[in-house]
Amino acid sequence: RKSGGKETVWCLDAATGKEIWADSYEAAIVDYLHEGGPCATPTVDGKTVYTISKDGRLNAYWAKTGKIIWSKDMMKAAGMSKPPPWGFAGSPYVLGQKLIIETTHTFAIDKETGKEIWRSKGYRPAYGSPTAFIHGGRTLIATLKTDGLVILDAKDGKTVAFEKWETSYRTNSTTPIVRADKIFVSTGYRRGCALFQLKGDSLAKLYENKKMSNHMNNSILVGDYLYGFDGNVHMAGPKELVCISFSTGEEQWRDKSSLQVGSLIVVDNRIIALGQRGEVAIAPVSPKSFSPVAREQVIGGKCWTSPVFANGRLYLRNAKGDLVCLDLRE
Repeated sequence: RKSGGKETVWCLDAATGKEIWADSYEAAIVDYLHEGGPCATPTVDGKTVYTISKDGRLNAYWAKTGKIIWSKDMMKAAGMSKPPPWGFAGSPYVLGQKLIIETTHTFAIDKETGKEIWRSKGYRPAYGSPTAFIHGGRTLIATLKTDGLVILDAKDGKTVAFEKWETSYRTNSTTPIVRADKIFVSTGYRRGCALFQLKGDSLAKLYENKKMSNHMNNSILVGDYLYGFDGNVHMAGPKELVCISFSTGEEQWRDKSSLQVGSLIVVDNRIIALGQRGEVAIAPVSPKSFSPVAREQVIGGKCWTSPVFANGRLYLRNAKGDLVCLDLRE
């Protein structure tokens, strides 16, 4: 949550919403074309929670008490005098003993001590989170920098492969979707999407089209189909929920039912979509059509944050910081 020149990390009782602990600290808001405030989701790893502020303050907390284990200034570590244009937005990513953090460099941090293990070559910043995968017996990391798709060796951070992929307004803000040796990327402003195949230490493009332009929230891969929102908040043109084939890029269906630029998750073979204005639609996962079995206005305001489902409860949040919990256990 952001408020004035501060950010606050909250720990709430999942069933009641009551505060268990909170930690507030000074932080840049970075309200570039939006309300500002934190963009990265807290990462829970066992008994530890990792958070990163809009200006790069990386904190490790004891999840139960909120006590800080260690803190690291990632803006200073990266040699930056100010935050990136959209701030630090990629969530901390746990990979074994390492915590992978996105700045202009990709950093591997010892998750127990906060000490740097390695840093990658510098690129223009990434605003999505990285993801790891196994290929050719190596653990690799895929990340979408402002310059393009970067594949790193998780052992030492060296660049294995690079493919140029630039988007208007420097907003590559999604996470690559990896299946075996195939890597899918999609970004907004009608940049579109593409599927690459990693062959040895090089990337080969299998297709590219404009049928899926994810602005801020990723598509979801189920089987051989991708489900996601195509369009941008501040642009004319489509703002629609779309299904395409992962393997071919062919469009399967396009829903024009005014969810605008929303986000979605998949739970028990059901799409749970949250529209930009706070409408929730639940539908079976199907490459044939989007046919909601439930649809309701649940929360007001602007909703750009993905829903979260845990233990039968659905959590929804808007840009003002309102949090709503729905009981879906029935």
